[in-house]
Amino acid sequence: MEKTITLRVPATSANCGPGFDSLGLALSMYNEFTYTISDVELGFKLEVEGEGADFLKPSGRNLAFASFLDVWNQVKGRRRVGIKIHMKNNIPLARGLGSSSTAIVAGIAAANALSGAQLPKKELLVYANGLEGHPDNVAPAIFGGFTISYVVEGKPDTIKVLPPKPLKFIAVVPERPLSTAVARKAIPPVVPHRDAIFNSSRAALLVAALLQGEFQYLPFALEDRLHQPYRAHLIAGLPDVFAAAKSAGAYNCIISGAGSTLMAYANPNMDCAAIGQAMQAAFKANGQNSKVHILDLDAEGVKEFCS
Repeated sequence: MEKTITLRVPATSANCGPGFDSLGLALSMYNEFTYTISDVELGFKLEVEGEGADFLKPSGRNLAFASFLDVWNQVKGRRRVGIKIHMKNNIPLARGLGSSSTAIVAGIAAANALSGAQLPKKELLVYANGLEGHPDNVAPAIFGGFTISYVVEGKPDTIKVLPPKPLKFIAVVPERPLSTAVARKAIPPVVPHRDAIFNSSRAALLVAALLQGEFQYLPFALEDRLHQPYRAHLIAGLPDVFAAAKSAGAYNCIISGAGSTLMAYANPNMDCAAIGQAMQAAFKANGQNSKVHILDLDAEGVKEFCS
């Protein structure tokens, strides 16, 4: 007997400037996963379209399989099952747009549905955080919108925020990837007290600005001193791209997740294409080709999808 489900999971952008490992948002770029399970044909099968088609393999170490089995084995008591996954990947890999989180969230959500467990989204977040290690990417992938996440005694939780007015996000993706492990190693274990105060004020201001739609505060609210200054040298042209985005009319520009994508926040009434072109030109002047994606906030998170 076979069962099938197709899920759509949004790209995410973690940190949002000052909210290191706590703030995140979901974007209108998606990976699509179709899971088919069988109790007759056992083993793993994988088909991949788009990003990662050349090297993603069917194995228990693949996040789309590992996350599925994490929930399935808890619910079904390690009952053996055959799993076939078809991925349609639009989100660039190793670019700070949450591609790995989409696989984790898809697997957990698929196992939840196909097993009949009907776990609430807050429980799915616990499973996802256990695999990802921090909730700032998986939370918006599950819930959509902006998410403010925290952990109490090892258990994650999150609050979802939907701003009362729209924003545009101009994601400029350079050709060179950046490993999250390398980006994390660039951050020192201790930061100055004044920088911690700076970031706590900016993160609080960002949440308030989003809640009230007071986007005139975003040029200040998106500033950061905890991770971006230490990672700037890993992304060729970063200062110039940031400056180009602001000169072209963006509120501000940030490193998306660990990078290497740089993302501008902008008023929808601005010429977002011109902002993207200015950022792209700045990357080009520093020896990097790039692609521009003009995106909206995704308000839903992971959902069953009929293609």
